[in-house]
Amino acid sequence: MANIHDIPKLAGRLLLGDRAALAQAITLVESRAAKHRAPARELMQAILPHTGGALRVGLTGTPGAGKSTFIEALGMLLCQRGQKVAVLAVDPSSSRSGGSILGDKTRMEDLSRHAHAFIRPSPSGSSLGGVAARTREALLLCEAGGYDVVLVETVGVGQSETAVRTMTDFFLLLQISGGGDELQGIKKGVIELADAIVVNKADGDNKLRAEQARMEYSKVLHFLQPFTPGWQPRALTCSALEASGIEEIWQLIEGFRDQMTESGVFAERRREQNVDWFHSLLKAAVMDRFTAEHGARVGEMERAVKQGELPVSVALDQLLG
Repeated sequence: MANIHDIPKLAGRLLLGDRAALAQAITLVESRAAKHRAPARELMQAILPHTGGALRVGLTGTPGAGKSTFIEALGMLLCQRGQKVAVLAVDPSSSRSGGSILGDKTRMEDLSRHAHAFIRPSPSGSSLGGVAARTREALLLCEAGGYDVVLVETVGVGQSETAVRTMTDFFLLLQISGGGDELQGIKKGVIELADAIVVNKADGDNKLRAEQARMEYSKVLHFLQPFTPGWQPRALTCSALEASGIEEIWQLIEGFRDQMTESGVFAERRREQNVDWFHSLLKAAVMDRFTAEHGARVGEMERAVKQGELPVSVALDQLLG
């Protein structure tokens, strides 16, 4: 843990681009220890004026879609152009399953070794709200550390896609072709969040199937209400393994940023992100305080519900009363 009594020094090192300082800073804000709350707040206050400069890209995808390979291909492309890339993860399931980002980090060998890259596993924890709140703070710390692009990957399930959508500017859904069943097993809600769908593994004998899948997704996107006002989501193909199509995807993301900046949507989205962040922190703080003051009573209600002695709604009313 960083020296919690010398926050100005830690902030100074972070602003100079010290990767070790960035890692220490994220560890500090992720800590749930009461003694670290005040210094974490002091640190965030110190670096806040230096945030907001990065392009925030969210990424999700079905298992086996090749997210880690895609992230490495895109990250290496940007690093080779002199840009600094940070990779973060939102994984509410990590406390149960260990998550996948740690394994992904070992697979992204080239990117993890690059001087312009920073890869950070998500914190363990079953509370999506808590994980998402800490990921937002980690994102701001990466921006303060001089990173130009922050990739936020959701490796969990359920509402994690929505959480990542609310903290990023551009949201990308990575898919693979499924022999004509492309639209099976994918939630409509996830497609509705996407600014682009990319069909990965468009190489070798799979090129034709990938193109067919791309056309199917294009049809679907045409009939859905775009999540971003004034933007028509597109479907593309790529081969992350061969690094083909990555350049076109990045050009699309840059085009999105330019168009949304000109229309004012980009600035409005950033303001909305701050409000979402406020609400996530508020919910987490209220929950922490409530359980700290009424932990024993919460335990009693949990046991009563588990044993079938009280309906959930009645237990909640009694607890709040």
